[in-house]
Amino acid sequence: MNNIIQTFFNIDVLKEVTPYVINGLWTTLALSLWVIPLGLASGLLLAVAGFVSKSRLVRGVLVVYIDFFRAFPPLVLLIFLYTGLPYLGVELSPLGCVAVGFMLNNSSYFGEIFRAGLESVAPGQREAARSTGMSRLQSLIWVEIPQALRNVFPDLVSNMIEVVKLTTLASVVSVPDMLYAARTAQSMLYNPTPIVLAAAIYLTLLWPLVIFLGHLEKRRSIVNRPGF
Repeated sequence: MNNIIQTFFNIDVLKEVTPYVINGLWTTLALSLWVIPLGLASGLLLAVAGFVSKSRLVRGVLVVYIDFFRAFPPLVLLIFLYTGLPYLGVELSPLGCVAVGFMLNNSSYFGEIFRAGLESVAPGQREAARSTGMSRLQSLIWVEIPQALRNVFPDLVSNMIEVVKLTTLASVVSVPDMLYAARTAQSMLYNPTPIVLAAAIYLTLLWPLVIFLGHLEKRRSIVNRPGF
C-alpha cells in the first residue's frame, strides 16, 4: 500500500511539477472564461432566432444545426478543425480551433436550454409587456429573457460545469492547458503524480460548483411543488 501511495503521490515529483501544472491551470481558467461566454451568447442568439422566427425554413435550419452539433463528438470536431481544415486552405491556431469548436458544440446545448427557458415563460407575460407599449424586442430583453434565465439557471450552471471539464480536450490540439502540462510532465518523469495533481485541482475547482448546483436544483424542486 505504501508503495502505491508513494508512486501516485511522490512528494519530490510533486514539488517539481506543481509550478508547471499551476501555469497550465491559468490557461485552463482563461480558456473557460473565454469559451463559456462565447457559448452562452451564441446559444442565446440561436434560441431567440428560433423563438421569434415565423419561417419554417429558419426554424428547420436551426433544428438541424443544434441536433447535428449535439450529436457530433467534440473531440472529433476539434481534430477535424485542427488537421482537416488545412487541406481546405484554412488554417486556425490551436486556440482558434478550440474557440470555434467549443462555440459550435456549446451553442447547441446552451441554445436548447435557452429555448426551453423562453418557452417556459407564460404568454401572458409577453402580452402584459406589449400592453404597456413595449416593442417585441423590448419585451424579449426586459421581460421574457430575464424570466427564462431564472427558470433555467440550474441547467445553465450544469452545462457550464460540463464545459470546464470539456476544456481538457484542448490538450489534443496542443493548447498548453493544465492537462497538457500534466501529461507532458508525466511523460518526462515517467510518474503518474502530475496527472493525480491535475485531477485533484479539477476536483477542488468543480466540487463546490456541483454542490452549488445541487442546492439550486433542490430549491427549484421545492418551488415547483404544488402549493408554492
